[in-house]
Amino acid sequence: MIFGITTGDSSGIGPEILLKSFRDGELKQPVVAYGDLAVLAYYNERLNLGVDLRCISNPTAYVAGPLNVVDAGLLRRENVRSGQLDGLSGAAARAYVVSATKAALAGDIAAIVTLPMNKEATQLSDSKFVGHTELIGELCGSSDVTIMLASDDLIVTHVSTHVSLAKAIAAAKKERICKILKLTSDAVSRLIEHPRIAVAGLNPHAGENGLFGDEEIREIRPAVDWAKAQGMPIDGPFPPDTVFYLAVRRKKFDAIVCMYHDQGHIPLKLLDFEGGVNVALGLPIIRTSVDHGTAFDIAGAGVASTISLRKALQFAVRLATNRSEQVVCEA
Repeated sequence: MIFGITTGDSSGIGPEILLKSFRDGELKQPVVAYGDLAVLAYYNERLNLGVDLRCISNPTAYVAGPLNVVDAGLLRRENVRSGQLDGLSGAAARAYVVSATKAALAGDIAAIVTLPMNKEATQLSDSKFVGHTELIGELCGSSDVTIMLASDDLIVTHVSTHVSLAKAIAAAKKERICKILKLTSDAVSRLIEHPRIAVAGLNPHAGENGLFGDEEIREIRPAVDWAKAQGMPIDGPFPPDTVFYLAVRRKKFDAIVCMYHDQGHIPLKLLDFEGGVNVALGLPIIRTSVDHGTAFDIAGAGVASTISLRKALQFAVRLATNRSEQVVCEA
């Protein structure tokens, strides 16, 4: 199996992370890079990494040894703006994802691992762009997608992701929550034997019986009751300020379904900022991602950690190897 890695925004740390990981032998499976050969060559020389680069037209031309690159031919060396917001880099990063997604849909690669894009940079050419998950979902014709973040200590999924807090509250409806509970249960059940999944409330103290909001009564609890009736290992809703303690310190839960982006991202990144892996649920392809951004402040300095990329590839390999029990398709 061959795995595709998109190089992300060329102004950020994506290209150097890929090059360093490849040089250090951290990528244990055959990989092809989706990006610009000229950009990778620039960082390869700038950081004196000595990686052998080979341009290929598609993954079927893969040759063991060098880093094989499906060259987009969009950026030249003089276009690289390390650490700077750049519209050309943002547009190119989007094109890499589109190319890799099409390859995955065609079966040319077993999975996609994505390195970080900068949303603001990509929006300079695509005003509707909000993130990898939504873009890949649109390309795959999948609307019911969500992000799963996985670390050694905890797994979290989300009812909503890249929307405002006001829209996230509005999205916390029974129908949507039921879909995410099903995706989460399917995923975690194939990763952990006899899993225990908690659902976080939306309001302080999970609404405290309607004192601080009634979304738990109207939307969340009915969804949990439905899931339990289907035999899913799910319970809740629990107060958001205690459920993570119960999961991480008391080991009562393996995963938590969160109502919005920051409710899940903040605790998981606190637990494992470098090693977290982003996985999307609900697509016909496998996609994992590093769980960090473009880090413009250190781009080109050669100090960016490669841990998350290594773990993201390992997770993609695990999912692809057990495709008969596939649990994700997208973090």
